Amino acid sequence: MAPTHDIVIRSGTVIDGRGAMAHIADVAINGGRIVAIGEVEGVGREEIDATGLIVTPGFIDLHTHYDGQVTWEHALAPSSNHGVTTVVMGNCGVGFAPCRPDDRQRLIKLMEGVEDVPEIVMTEGIPWNWETFPEYLDALDQRPLDIDIAAQVPHSALRIYVMGERGAAREEANPEDREAMRELVADAVRAGAWGVSTSRMIFHRSADGSPIPSLGSTTEELAALGGGLADAGAGVFQMVPDFFNPPEIELAVLREVAGSSGRPASFTLAQAGPGKTKDNWRGYLSGLAEARSEGLTIRGQVFPRPIGMLAGLDLSFNPLCRRSSWREIADLPLAGKVARLRDPEFRARILAEPDEPHVLPTVNVILDRLEEMTVLDDEPDYFPGAEDTLGAQAEAARMPLVEFALDRMLERGGARVLYLPAGNYADHSSEAIEGFLADPNCMLGLGDGGAHYGMVCDASFPTTLLTRWVGGVDGMPLERAVAKLSSEPADYMGFVDRGRIEVGALADVNVIALDRLKLHPPRIVRDLPTGGRRLRQEADGYAATIKSGVVTYREGDPTGALPGRLVRNGTLQ
Repeated sequence: MAPTHDIVIRSGTVIDGRGAMAHIADVAINGGRIVAIGEVEGVGREEIDATGLIVTPGFIDLHTHYDGQVTWEHALAPSSNHGVTTVVMGNCGVGFAPCRPDDRQRLIKLMEGVEDVPEIVMTEGIPWNWETFPEYLDALDQRPLDIDIAAQVPHSALRIYVMGERGAAREEANPEDREAMRELVADAVRAGAWGVSTSRMIFHRSADGSPIPSLGSTTEELAALGGGLADAGAGVFQMVPDFFNPPEIELAVLREVAGSSGRPASFTLAQAGPGKTKDNWRGYLSGLAEARSEGLTIRGQVFPRPIGMLAGLDLSFNPLCRRSSWREIADLPLAGKVARLRDPEFRARILAEPDEPHVLPTVNVILDRLEEMTVLDDEPDYFPGAEDTLGAQAEAARMPLVEFALDRMLERGGARVLYLPAGNYADHSSEAIEGFLADPNCMLGLGDGGAHYGMVCDASFPTTLLTRWVGGVDGMPLERAVAKLSSEPADYMGFVDRGRIEVGALADVNVIALDRLKLHPPRIVRDLPTGGRRLRQEADGYAATIKSGVVTYREGDPTGALPGRLVRNGTLQ
């Protein structure tokens, strides 16, 4: 019999992404679209037996930083090997367009400091065949990819483009500056941008330690960005708040932008670590409910596990990197570092030295919480108990904390990774995460794919949601979990053609063996331009991922197919 379909997925348990009850059905795909669901007659050029497996829409990650990576490579891992088929980039107000030639290095240093992408990688990898944001989109249009990308305009880059040195120095924007930014945002959205982003977070710094240009911007300036969305009649506003402010202050900014623009707004929402702000998340949830009652679309972008900061001898930082002797070995390959740290004389010297402040405040905050870190083993535990911490284990071993941490990092040839649940896990409680997942005003995101190459590997969060939170007496229904990974972010962004298994939808589909879904620990690979290193994380259980009707991953391995593309706002039907 001649094939009548491109692909037929047979006898899978279909989770449609919209919350409907799971049911067993075939799914037929033709021309990149889903054409039939049920008992499909005829055969496909490829037949996938999904008996005992679940069939879901491709997942959508609202918060990534692939802005640079997308210009030098075609596979957007570690998102694409966790069932993600569409990502939104350009978050936190950092990115590479618009940009005049003289400002390129400034934006590189900004991305290096805020998102931990090595400067040399960006210098060698980014082609800079654009200046304006529409030209950046045109450049991305030429890139075949394994997933789809959607871009937002980054405020810090925009500020420098409009105001030059004044913008970089965080001077207050005058009315002419604000109007210019508004016009550029509108032009970018009309050209296909999906929104604009900014950051108010004091810990976001350039690589030299200087604050990001957007820090301290007035509400009038942020409202002007929203005004650009209003002028274009499309797009969303994304913000990282100042977590040291009371929630009502940050929500007031979002209410002003969302209210004056009439456009949806979202912000990074996480529980702070132990301290006086650890309960601020409750105030944010209350404020979101109040905004919703007033008809404002404001959503918190949340994460389904503790926000994980990683440290190690081959990563961006570790418990010894603030000591003067570390500079002697910082540029050595891992084996060289291990050899020196095992040398009794050098070991004794570096352990005896005091810590010196790091130029990036974030690093200081993380390393000052060394006693809360744990070791990630072959089955990484992102929800450790107090007894698992380095502080508890060092005390039990009657060893100084830093020396105990060094011994752990030296295991496995120096490849051991330390993990700090830096957010969402104060006092070893997941109460905040449970609150976020249950709240209708929160949506999943914050995977940060394409960023934090040597300190975070959180793009694997879809796998965590499905393995940690689904099932059990009090667990999340599978149908609800899949909706949170697919239709909910699609609806927020306005992705009308994806995020659901239905006839006519884009054929972005996962076939998953839920019973063997499992995360591997993060690992270092050196596959970036100039041999730069980054963290990757694999998972078992993804039997197949289909992007636009083409199989891109089988059992976690890439097929080499690149059906992904830039998705422009205003082009979806």
